[in-house]
Amino acid sequence: MASLERASPALKEILLRIYNAERPIEIDHHLYEFGSVEYYIKSSASEPFTYLSISTPLLSQGVFLSHGLSPYTLQMVRGISIDVLDIVEPPTDGYQLTLRLDFSKLPRNKESLKVVTEVSSVQAVVLSSQLKEMLQNVNSWDISQGMYKPIKLIYHPKEPFYVIRQPQKIIAVFPMRFKDHSDVIIATSFFQELMDVGSSGKWAKVPPCNWSPIPPPELRGEPFEDLSTNGGFVSFDISSHHVEGKRLDKTVWSLLNFYTYVKHHVKCTRGFIQRRMRRRMDSLVQVLEKSMKEENGQIQKVKGNAGWKKMKNWVRLTSKSKMIKRRYHDITKKIKRIRFRIKIHGFGRFRRRWLTMPNFSSSMGYTKLKKTNSK
Repeated sequence: MASLERASPALKEILLRIYNAERPIEIDHHLYEFGSVEYYIKSSASEPFTYLSISTPLLSQGVFLSHGLSPYTLQMVRGISIDVLDIVEPPTDGYQLTLRLDFSKLPRNKESLKVVTEVSSVQAVVLSSQLKEMLQNVNSWDISQGMYKPIKLIYHPKEPFYVIRQPQKIIAVFPMRFKDHSDVIIATSFFQELMDVGSSGKWAKVPPCNWSPIPPPELRGEPFEDLSTNGGFVSFDISSHHVEGKRLDKTVWSLLNFYTYVKHHVKCTRGFIQRRMRRRMDSLVQVLEKSMKEENGQIQKVKGNAGWKKMKNWVRLTSKSKMIKRRYHDITKKIKRIRFRIKIHGFGRFRRRWLTMPNFSSSMGYTKLKKTNSK
């Protein structure tokens, strides 16, 4: 995703290295950035000059002249630093602009970093100057060719937006496209909230924002592939007080980076939602683990109590049986003592003879008679 900063970080690093060198250094370097932007930095040890060539996609063919950049754009580039920067005519082959930088004229103080940063933002100056030319003619009532015809502008590849000039205002329309369905949902809610906030009295001075799932009437007749979107169309109404003084630069930069800002917001929102979902899931997992531990603890406790009860009952039964056996032995001993406490001599023989049960014979059998000897 493109950065919201105007200065190129890689170009700024190279220019600071050249500026901080004690003597001129040899550099011949090509630098490529997002959006088909190319820089060519060339520095020689034999001369104090550094040459910077820039190639960037045209924001709109209508604001360029046949021989190069418009005078207004060249004027804006010269305004970066009159002492350090000079425009080379004609530019290097294959590039739209070539600058000659003399860092020896740059004082060694805090202002030097600011100047190098502004030189590193030359590509943003070139593109924003073209849109400034359009916005500065808001109050123009001239009926010229293509006054109400949308002007297609391309700042980022595959992300065009339209500017429609009308009396007393300019309408900027952004067709919104997203790859993921979740991004469409987040962006749609963001656009609706942006409309609600913009319609409040606190933000009455900002350009009114409108969002619609279908193309606005001003884009009728444009190619179908440019109007096929899944995120709808966001439009801003820019009037004269939005482009006065310093507001012009802020308005232009906000329009050029609206796509980047929306993508940044969607990405941060998606990350925030995912973090909240992970935290919520972690908290639910902790609750479930805690409940499972408590349940397992209760089951173990119940099992332990049941086993203890069984053991207790078994011990109790064992002790009862032992006690019964002990009592039985005691009773038998007492009976024996009572039984054999009085002894009568010859009583055993008397009992065997007279106290035995008689044998009865059956009617179906017979009794064998013993032989007796007669005298």
